Amino acid sequence: MEKMTCVLIILLWNAVSVLTAQPEKNDIGQFYNEFQKYADNRLRSMSYLSEDWPEPEQWKISCRAKLMELLAFQPEPAAHDPEILEKTKKDGYTRYKVKYSITPFRRTEAFLLVPDGLKGPAPAIIALHDHGGFYYYGKEKITETENQPEILREFIRNAYGGRTYADELARRGFVVLCPDAFYFGSQKLDPELLPGDFRDNFPNIQSKDINISIEAHNQFYSSYEQIMARYLFGSGTTWPGVLFHGDRVAVDFLLSRPEVDASRIGCIGLSIGGFRSAHLFGLDPRISVCVDAGWMTSYSMQMENHFRHHTWMIYVPRQLEYLDLPDVVTLGAPKPLMIINCKKDQLYTMEAMEASAGKIVRVYEKFGAPDRIKVSWYDVPHSFNTGMQDDAIRWLELWLKK
Repeated sequence: MEKMTCVLIILLWNAVSVLTAQPEKNDIGQFYNEFQKYADNRLRSMSYLSEDWPEPEQWKISCRAKLMELLAFQPEPAAHDPEILEKTKKDGYTRYKVKYSITPFRRTEAFLLVPDGLKGPAPAIIALHDHGGFYYYGKEKITETENQPEILREFIRNAYGGRTYADELARRGFVVLCPDAFYFGSQKLDPELLPGDFRDNFPNIQSKDINISIEAHNQFYSSYEQIMARYLFGSGTTWPGVLFHGDRVAVDFLLSRPEVDASRIGCIGLSIGGFRSAHLFGLDPRISVCVDAGWMTSYSMQMENHFRHHTWMIYVPRQLEYLDLPDVVTLGAPKPLMIINCKKDQLYTMEAMEASAGKIVRVYEKFGAPDRIKVSWYDVPHSFNTGMQDDAIRWLELWLKK
């Protein structure tokens, strides 16, 4: 009897605790319920699962047109006017530092990795670097370079298990292009061209210690994102629109190279590189296979205190009315797609990653291609370590080297 009484007391205490517990505070306080409900009620009206689409190709064309309208960045075309800035022989491949135009106003640098011993046009990969709060470099974060500063080596150890995967792809026979994205690397903002009141708060930018200087640059660019975003939105465009345009131009450039087989092009990336890969796969039918690492969630499920972790570079106003993030990547279906999720990823909830992956799988099943979607889970934080890289490369080899 005493035991039963004790159990009842515990159950009663738990019930009272649940009823009286304070709800977890949200980043937008009393406004959370209103805007969470608003996000949940968006129709995602163009999702492949929203209705039966009798002509899938027409569905893709319509969705891509709507996305391009929302992304709002279609600048005047520009001739590539390519330059080779450097040529470096590496173990198993040659690395070219190239430069080409993205718009009439802007050029970017990229690393082009060409394997040794090619006997004809080869499969190619667009390797898209991450964000990681590390703006000073772009392509160098995923490509082996000489005389790396310690701050870069440490970043590569933490994010990539110490191995830059673009080189591994080249050694396995892929032509690889690693372009700098807008606001990173060769496209980073020049502090010297800004009003002094912005950069004066970061005096270590001028440090003679390269590691201290790079860290100060990264802090500056992080704080300046909100200002850049205001000007991009104010100009009538979006940050993702600018990013994705650069990635599509990278495909154009890659296809101009005689080493590349145009029918066998894939894309891969971690974090915002995964975000970019997912959108490149969805928007550009020239991409045959995709690996999206560390970036698959739902916009509405990020409302639970997860937008705080993210950059200004991911927001497309009104997109959720038509397509959620997992819907975008399914525009590439039924072509092969690998989603890599990290169980300890602090950027998303497990529920968001599971729900998004489940939605993608259902689309591939609806296309009759369940063997062309692979969702892999790793018990690690947000990263793309060597084991994950090897799994991803095997996936690319499976579909691009048949």
